Amino acid sequence: MTTDASIIVPFFNEEDNVDPVLAELRGAVPGAEIIAVNDGSTDGTATRLARTPGILTVSFPRNLGQSAAVYAGLLHATRSVCVMMDGDGQNDSADIPRLIAALERADVACGYRLRRQDDWRRRAASRCANAIRRAVLHDGVRDTGCSLKAVRREHVRFLVPFNGLHRYLPAFFRRAGLSIVEVPVNHRPRTRGASKYTVGGRAWRGLRDLVGVQWLLARQIAFPPGLTPRLEWEHGNGASRDLFNETVEENTRP
Repeated sequence: MTTDASIIVPFFNEEDNVDPVLAELRGAVPGAEIIAVNDGSTDGTATRLARTPGILTVSFPRNLGQSAAVYAGLLHATRSVCVMMDGDGQNDSADIPRLIAALERADVACGYRLRRQDDWRRRAASRCANAIRRAVLHDGVRDTGCSLKAVRREHVRFLVPFNGLHRYLPAFFRRAGLSIVEVPVNHRPRTRGASKYTVGGRAWRGLRDLVGVQWLLARQIAFPPGLTPRLEWEHGNGASRDLFNETVEENTRP
């Protein structure tokens, strides 16, 4: 089933991670469609992606953030299953087949970091944020900050794009009536590049977004089963390109 998967990998100033992350991904999920999203990088990320064969690259003219990168990748996916991960090398591509297999018993598979390899401040802030989010949104997911997630492409229509969406994907899928299963995944220390987040900045944005998401979910139209509008996105269609003012390149060299 891995050959029927699209893997979305956002990169922002991760030139040292592009080659090892994509090489590992190819080995772990052979035959999968790989969509690399260059989120307005100012280092050598674009050059590294341009010389990597067999991937689809979506490039933003400026940094739009992780949520925009993930959403753009989902719009460009052509396979029936979409898998999301980080491009910083901390996610383990070997976990992806288990995430995909978990979709046999649920609509969405969310990874959770069994032994998180971050400093104590990040771990403490994450535990606090996850507890508050679960209490407010009742999404039932223990680690929404884990980027490793898998969902069938037909369910992407339930998402509403906004800055911060990547932290609330399970809440939107749960609100749509989808079933969610959690899968323990490996987490590795960052060995290349630098984190783009600070604990204080993430906490403030997370609190502000939580209020907005709570309001949006309460006001979102809950269609009865069978009446949900279906949107069909064509690979690389004009609507998605205009939405992000992005460029799309497919490197078909073997």
